[in-house]
Amino acid sequence: MPEITFAKPSVPKAGALAVLVPEDGMDAALAGLDAATEGAVSRGAAAASFKGRKGQSCVILAPAGTGLSRVVLVGLGKAADVTRHGVEEAGGTAAAALANDAAAALDARGACVPPIGTHGAVDAALGATLRSYRFDKYRTKEKAEDKPKLAKLVVMTDDAAAAKAAWPAAKAVADGVFLARDLVSEPPNVLTPAEMADRCVALKSLGLQVEVFGPKEMKKLGFGALLGVAMGSANEPRMVVMQWNGGSSGGGRTAKARKGAKTATKPLAFIGKGVTFDTGGISIKPAGGMEDMKWDMAGAGTVIGLMAALAGRKAKVDAIGLVGLVENMPSGTAQRPGDVVTTASGQTVEVLNTDAEGRLVLADVMWYCKQRFDPAFMIDLATLTGAIIVALGHEHAGLFANDDALAQTLIASGKATGETVWRMPLGDAYDKLLKSDIADMKNIGGRPGGSITAAQFIQRFVDGCPWAHLDIAGTAWHGKDKPTIPKGATAFGVRLLDTLVAEHHEPAKG
Repeated sequence: MPEITFAKPSVPKAGALAVLVPEDGMDAALAGLDAATEGAVSRGAAAASFKGRKGQSCVILAPAGTGLSRVVLVGLGKAADVTRHGVEEAGGTAAAALANDAAAALDARGACVPPIGTHGAVDAALGATLRSYRFDKYRTKEKAEDKPKLAKLVVMTDDAAAAKAAWPAAKAVADGVFLARDLVSEPPNVLTPAEMADRCVALKSLGLQVEVFGPKEMKKLGFGALLGVAMGSANEPRMVVMQWNGGSSGGGRTAKARKGAKTATKPLAFIGKGVTFDTGGISIKPAGGMEDMKWDMAGAGTVIGLMAALAGRKAKVDAIGLVGLVENMPSGTAQRPGDVVTTASGQTVEVLNTDAEGRLVLADVMWYCKQRFDPAFMIDLATLTGAIIVALGHEHAGLFANDDALAQTLIASGKATGETVWRMPLGDAYDKLLKSDIADMKNIGGRPGGSITAAQFIQRFVDGCPWAHLDIAGTAWHGKDKPTIPKGATAFGVRLLDTLVAEHHEPAKG
């Protein structure tokens, strides 16, 4: 992550410079550079057919009249159509082009258009930061020339003081994204359930309250579904409860403690599936691509990253993050197809497929969350089904909800951050597909509508609470670079949910 600073606009004397250029404001954006180079920058842009269109970029090497090594122009599109997410993407594109420069500057004035204003510079800096992510801790022989060199980035804007004041909160969100990406990227022999729980405990330094539950505690709570998934692994499961009490009303306390308190409000709850490696269990997956199942804990990674972001920016809200952490392995002690387990709710489940394990983990954790905290809503995230990839590809996460208002705020927050969701149906006809011959329900409903029947299963454990389920199987990992996301773990949901909290559940800023 490069060190970000903010400064008044000027033409740097050395290094590289990136300029964010509106399509209908090229002359103004390039005026200073053209004055210093006798029009060389505009001529170079014309030669490269650069028009400032959204997503367009060009590089002009060593422009005459300056000591600059290169100038990178990044298009924003028409000023009236510029969005904050579009500015982030432009900042990410600039960072990728500047990666081999030890120090560089980014002229973000073109992004500071109404109604974005000063936020344009902060958003550009955030996009550049997000694109700079690398997971390279296990590379021992990487050549120096193959490593990115950008260590310092000066973001130039007319109101540098305001941008500097707003940056710490944005950086806290970036830190949460990086934490989630780190967790998802870790190899499964390192990131066991116990290790992942330990990394949650480390977040106490940010002010989070963290509780860790082991097998003994979960057995007392009746977590038969979660513990059933963990039976085949030598690595013991964990459940972690993280609390951020940033509101003023004590809403982060338990439902029991809130009784009788006149000012207490309900906390917001986020729940993540954390299967640190998923072989499928006895219903074992094919060998090809099984290595990808190290990121079957991406939902939990997102919740952990979100809680770190909320604490890091001192969000004025009461929020709870719960993650169920297990490893799904085949062995002589593993859960069998045909087993019946009793969940924390008392409902019984016939396990017909041990590879439909994430919903079993969520069933116990979500029931526990509702009974202990009675939150304002519960949002769960899980790499739950391959079926959602068939339905939506890798462009949207699947959204299922029993509350229309909650669904709409998720859709709006997704559009604002580029972490888009698409609402899928729920209904009695789908729910009936879960009927079991010997138990209260079975854990699969057949191939048709597989992501929907999975959501129907989870809904049976929300106990009337407003609820949304995000199936992020298609969005948790990207096979190619995107403007603000290098190839690999995406941390999908951290920005989406942080924006939902900031825009819909924190006091309006004066």
